[in-house]
Amino acid sequence: MSGARTSNANAALSAGARRGTSSRERVEFALAHQEADRVPLDLGGGLVTGMHVRSVYLLRQAIGLDPPGTPVKVIEPYQMLGEIGPDLMDALGVDVVGVGRPTNMYGFRNDNWKRWSAFNGTPLLVPGDFPTDPERNGDILMYPCADRSAPACARMPKTGLYFDSIIRQDPIDEEHLDAAANLEEFAPISDEAVEHIRAEVARLLPSGRAILADFGGMGFGDVALVPGPTLRHPRGIRDLEEWYMSLVSRPQYVYEVFDRQAEIALANLARIHAAIGDGVTAVFVTGADFGTQEGPLISPKTYRTLFKPFHVRVNDWIHANTGWKTFIHSCGSIWRLLDDIVDAGFDALNPVQTSAANMDPRQLKQAYGDRVTFWGGGIDTQQVLPFGTREEIRAMVRDRMRVFGPGGGFVFNPIHNIQAGVPVENLLALYGAVEEFRGYPIGDPAA
Repeated sequence: MSGARTSNANAALSAGARRGTSSRERVEFALAHQEADRVPLDLGGGLVTGMHVRSVYLLRQAIGLDPPGTPVKVIEPYQMLGEIGPDLMDALGVDVVGVGRPTNMYGFRNDNWKRWSAFNGTPLLVPGDFPTDPERNGDILMYPCADRSAPACARMPKTGLYFDSIIRQDPIDEEHLDAAANLEEFAPISDEAVEHIRAEVARLLPSGRAILADFGGMGFGDVALVPGPTLRHPRGIRDLEEWYMSLVSRPQYVYEVFDRQAEIALANLARIHAAIGDGVTAVFVTGADFGTQEGPLISPKTYRTLFKPFHVRVNDWIHANTGWKTFIHSCGSIWRLLDDIVDAGFDALNPVQTSAANMDPRQLKQAYGDRVTFWGGGIDTQQVLPFGTREEIRAMVRDRMRVFGPGGGFVFNPIHNIQAGVPVENLLALYGAVEEFRGYPIGDPAA
């Protein structure tokens, strides 16, 4: 968005009534670093802000939305994410809904639903092309675009909860290494996909919720995509260790991949915007993780030379040509990269992993609270949510509201997706505390 358009939007928000705002307006206030009536809540707006299907099932049962045994849809097999339906959104006060392409991360459509009982007994609805017949050893194999004539691209171990990518790396011929090989999954968007996005935006706009869109194609170096889960026979550099080493050993190759990927992505964005206008609130740009628990995976120099130029290119195009805001997901300790990430033009940062080194919430808010919206950081999903007491969960939610909430710039979301194995009592405690503490004014952050 240009500076003039941003100023006009902020002025309109300032003039608007803060009380009784709609969900969409509530998120717009947060992204404009202003307080609405309460802190907005996201659950399931994106593939990194959702909940494992097992936890969705338990939560729906606990609050009485379904009779026992009612199956829950798996909307993303890659992470086994459950559908957060409108009734659950209403019950929890969720302000964000998601829109994406018509196919999932394995390249087949989410349709023709069929029943399946997961290894832990959870009753599910899975897409018709989802493989449910186990191998002899009990594992479930996933195939790219549901093509069983191709080598399997992922495996769910017997009694497992998730699919693990299967690395399919051909021998690398350095003399003939061609960037086109790492671009097969990035292509001009089809008319069918554009129409699907247009129809979904039109369907969801009357809900009054903010729309977080994931159009795909902009995840430069996203390791979920590097193995080529949609490709029958992936070429190029597809081994994750080899890919990370290539950031140092083959930087020109990686740069060329990103450069050509950006050209395709910008052309696709132009087509999508022509179809939907400014119907979406924010766009998921990248989910490439740059941090570990202790520090960044890459140096600031590598981010500046290989990733930042393309993040700037995409963000600048979106801000100049649309009313959308831009969203980055990067796990781990990324404190050393944040100056550059924010400078690249991202409007929202997720998941805000405050349990990682040098990711103290108060320091983050003080340093970046007026420059980026924290879309996450609401509850630690590694220790506190699965293993803490209800009192500990309530205390953390209260603290995060008081730290991140003042002045806007905060969309409450757990730190990444809520996983399986969380006691349902803890889920109820989490969303009970969100409701208790999300209203403005939310108190002294130092209290």
